[in-house]
Amino acid sequence: MVNEYNKTLVFIAGCAGLAFFGVTMLALGPVLSHLSEGANALPATLSIGIIIGTVIFGPVVDKFGYKGLLVTGSVLALCGIQGLAHLTVISLLHISMLMLGIGGGILNGETNALVAAIYDDKTRGGRLSVLGAFYCIGALLWTLLNYFIKDNYTLPLNTISAIMVVFIVFFMLIRFPQPQPYNSVSASKTLGLLKYPALLLFAFLLFFQSGFEGISGNFTIRFLENTQNMAADAATLSLTWFTIGMLTGRLPMGFLMKKLSGSTTLCLYLCVAFAGVALLYFASSTGSVYAATALIGLGVGATYPVVFNYLGGTFKELSGTVFSIAIFIGLCGQFIFNKGIGVLFDRAQFGYFPAALAFAVVMMLILLPVAKSKLKK
Repeated sequence: MVNEYNKTLVFIAGCAGLAFFGVTMLALGPVLSHLSEGANALPATLSIGIIIGTVIFGPVVDKFGYKGLLVTGSVLALCGIQGLAHLTVISLLHISMLMLGIGGGILNGETNALVAAIYDDKTRGGRLSVLGAFYCIGALLWTLLNYFIKDNYTLPLNTISAIMVVFIVFFMLIRFPQPQPYNSVSASKTLGLLKYPALLLFAFLLFFQSGFEGISGNFTIRFLENTQNMAADAATLSLTWFTIGMLTGRLPMGFLMKKLSGSTTLCLYLCVAFAGVALLYFASSTGSVYAATALIGLGVGATYPVVFNYLGGTFKELSGTVFSIAIFIGLCGQFIFNKGIGVLFDRAQFGYFPAALAFAVVMMLILLPVAKSKLKK
C-alpha cells in the first residue's frame, strides 16, 4: 500500500539526521582559527539559523509530512558545510552559517518528532534515547576527524559532506509516515497548544537543560583554564569526556525506562549531573576534572529523550508543532545562560560557573514533578 513504510528504515533515517545535527553544533569549532578577521561573529549567525529551523519545522511536518523537510534540512546543512569548507569571504560565510543553522534546526526537531510519531508508548522512550545517542556519535565523529586530520580542515568537512550525500539519497528512496490530514492542523490549534500548562512546564524544563548544555559546551574550557590553570589542549579534552558521558548515559536508557518511570529515570540522571557539578567545583587534578565532565554529560543526557517521550505521547496529533515550541523555548534558555555567563566571564568572575550549572539542575528537579502532575490533568 502507498502509506506503508518500514519502521526500521525510518528510524535509521532519523538517527542519521540527528547525527548530522551533532556535526552542525560543533562544525565551527575547529575552523574558526583558520578564518579571517570577523569570523568570531559566525557562531551567532549559526544560532539564529538553528532558531529559525526550529520554529518552522513543526507546522511544516504536521501539514506536509517528514520526507520533504528531512531532505531539505539535510541539503541546507550540506550547503552550509560546503560553504564553510570552500568560502573565505565573511559575508558569504554568514550565509553558509545561516543555511547550516536552519538545516540543523530542522534536523534536530524533525528527527525527534519523527521517532516519537512512529513508536508507541511502550517503546518510544527507549527509541528516543537511542536516537539521542546518535547526536553524540555525530559530534564524536566530527571531533575525531579533526583530531586525526590536522591542519587541513577542508578534508573533514568534505568527508562529512560525502556521508551526507549518501544518506540524502537514502532519505529520498524510502517511505515515511503520512502527515495528518491538512484540515487537522490550523493556526488556532497551534496557538491553542500554549494554553496547556504541561507543555509550557516541560518546555521550561528544556529551557534549563539547554542553558546547562550551552554553557557547558562554551565555557567549561575557559573555566578550567582560569581556575584550574589547565593547558588549552587538556581543557579542550574535557568536552570529549562530556560527549562520551552523554553517549554512555543515553545507550541504556531504553532498558531503564522499561524498569522505571520516565520521571524516576530523569531524576536519577539529574542527580548524577549534580554530583558531577560538585566534583567539578572541588576538582584538584586533571583526572578528577575529566571524571566530573563525564558525569555531567551522562547526567544531562536523559532530559531531552524523557521530555520528548512525555510530549510525543500526549500531543500525538500535533507532535511536530509541540516539539517546535518546546525546542524554541529551550534555545531561548541556551541564549540567556550563554549571555549571562559571558558577561560574568568578561568581568573575570569565573567562580559563578559551577553555581549556574547547579542552579539549572535544581530547577529541572523542581519542574519535573510539577510538569508531570499537570500532564495527568
